[in-house]
Amino acid sequence: MEVLKVENLSKSFGSLRVLKDVSFSVALGEVLAVLGPSGSGKSTLLRCATHLETVSGGSIAVHGTPMVREGVYAPREELRRVCLKTGLVFQNFNLFPHLSVLQNLTEAQLHVLKRPRDQAAARSRDLLAKMGLSDKEAAFPCELSGGQQQRVSIARALALDPEILFFDEPTSALDPELTGEILKVIRSLASEKMTMVIVTHEISFAREVADRVIFMDGGVIVEEGSPEEVIDAPKNERTRAFLSRIAK
Repeated sequence: MEVLKVENLSKSFGSLRVLKDVSFSVALGEVLAVLGPSGSGKSTLLRCATHLETVSGGSIAVHGTPMVREGVYAPREELRRVCLKTGLVFQNFNLFPHLSVLQNLTEAQLHVLKRPRDQAAARSRDLLAKMGLSDKEAAFPCELSGGQQQRVSIARALALDPEILFFDEPTSALDPELTGEILKVIRSLASEKMTMVIVTHEISFAREVADRVIFMDGGVIVEEGSPEEVIDAPKNERTRAFLSRIAK
């Protein structure tokens, strides 16, 4: 079963074409890793898939329900329902600095899902326990390490019960020691068959956790396949050149 289907997706900023007829799908429970150099369109792809950017053309559907079809978006209420099926974890946490950890998790549940406060708090506490942060619910983001802040941001995304979770370079703002904390959380989600699309520069992690890998360059998908195919034995010269630089 396809959770996400992207067809002929294009995105331009003025005369700059950032995405050029990108097509791929993600199956239920699958982990897709997206690799590529800076400027290849990886983050823009995620932002289009979560409706943080409007597309210039193409189609996106989540669990068979169109978000946008051939460049035309679904009606407002239907679009809202589709977008609620997606979650995005940013590079730089994007927590509300004036809210406690618990409030960061509960606010969207209260206002977006209209979940009763006691249920929202219970869901939040369950997720904080899962992230090893039960003792931090009253803390503010400035009182947390980078790894703890990113775990809170993952919990916040999960609190809305998305059907597919997107990660945009989730470890890029962290030092190597804290990176391990986040990779452990993502491994745990993968073991639970959470459907995920992960933009990452952690090649060894992508090899370990991904079911499938996409390599992007210049706004197009250059190569796609299993980690063994794309990372260990790439067929395209551009993929080989990129991986050889990363490995050095």
